[in-house]
Amino acid sequence: MSTVLSAVDYAALRTNQAAIVTLLVVVFDVWWWAAMVMLVMAFGAPRRQPGFRFIYAGWLRPRSWVKPEPLRDNAEPRLFAQSFGAVMLLAAMIALLAGAPVLGRALVWLVVALAALNLLAGCCPGGAMQPWLNRLRLPGFVKAPPPGTSPGMRPSSRPLPTVGVSYRCRPRSSLIGTDGLSPLPTAWPARPNWNNN
Repeated sequence: MSTVLSAVDYAALRTNQAAIVTLLVVVFDVWWWAAMVMLVMAFGAPRRQPGFRFIYAGWLRPRSWVKPEPLRDNAEPRLFAQSFGAVMLLAAMIALLAGAPVLGRALVWLVVALAALNLLAGCCPGGAMQPWLNRLRLPGFVKAPPPGTSPGMRPSSRPLPTVGVSYRCRPRSSLIGTDGLSPLPTAWPARPNWNNN
């Protein structure tokens, strides 16, 4: 398994999970509401970022209501869990439209329970499945958890400095060092002085 780690902002992940739990608990048996949450989750997964990142990046972080918390981790297990949640919500939407409200509600509550487990306990079932899927030799499941961290658990290391952190889950190849970790710059580059000729 690969041990290349990137900076993952856990504040963005928690905001995403809180949005999923809140939106699905408020209205859990309306098909179009499940479809809306599913579309946002499905939109974020291929972009390699939390679906509800726009709440964090556009509203909470600029107002300093939520502080960034970058940790060295793999984003892929969390993205897998988000994709799995979107598929479960798609199945829930189909069940609600097909007249099977019990099945639809059960699938919505499964997504709520898994997101709440990740939000409150720091345990990502998608991350815990990563080593099992790797043993089955499925493509794309090649990331190892950070050293000293159980699969699916939040890394226990101290937060990384927040200067120059990319808030997307995608590792920036220009920041990956030879040791497989992402060294972060310690300061912003100096601004050019445009007034002097």
